[in-house]
Amino acid sequence: MRDIRTITLDLDETLWAIHPVIERAERNLHDWLRDNYPRITERFSPDGIFELRGQVVAENPERSYDFTFLRRTVLGRLGVAAGYGDGLVDDAMAVFSAARNDVEVFPEVRPTLTELGRRYRVIAVTNGNADVNSIGISDLFHEVISASSAGAAKPNRKIFDIAVAAGGAGADQTLHVGDHPEVDVAGAREAGLRTVWVNRNGQDWPEHLQRPDGIVRDVSELLALLGATAR
Repeated sequence: MRDIRTITLDLDETLWAIHPVIERAERNLHDWLRDNYPRITERFSPDGIFELRGQVVAENPERSYDFTFLRRTVLGRLGVAAGYGDGLVDDAMAVFSAARNDVEVFPEVRPTLTELGRRYRVIAVTNGNADVNSIGISDLFHEVISASSAGAAKPNRKIFDIAVAAGGAGADQTLHVGDHPEVDVAGAREAGLRTVWVNRNGQDWPEHLQRPDGIVRDVSELLALLGATAR
């Protein structure tokens, strides 16, 4: 892989574990709504809020990739339905976002991406709404491409094309690294990128998919795979 010039990296589950983070953020938001807008939590159970989100997605399929839009819309509708209006949305989003961006980056991430950044263009490519500035890792990336900014989510080719353009090299000189076999690996391959699967948990590769160009247990192994170890 010595012809690689750009590395694109997934964020959630590739650079940190996301499921406990989202669970905590949802819990913090629920508690905040209960304390400040109690009629919302009295009227809507978690299942009821999930159903409302499904309605919002169904009504806005062209924006189903934009998690921030979906959450803001749901919060606004909850406020209106409970008789509060939609003025709570900004404050509610701040509560959720503070917890959502309170992540524990895997220990190998900063030294590895710092080294890679000396040799390659490093671009974050995410379907989520993580804020790399709030997390404190914006210095590790030359650019961040999100589904909301691209107008499409992985595995859609559009977001990969935008990332390739941001890197300034061809798709065949761009390596995408991510944890999801279909969303990251298969999507990137269809867009012409080289691919690496981050397999932290020793899972089996799905037999129906073409194998990636490389498999690593964590991003630190990219250095050896790329021949980019410090010299």
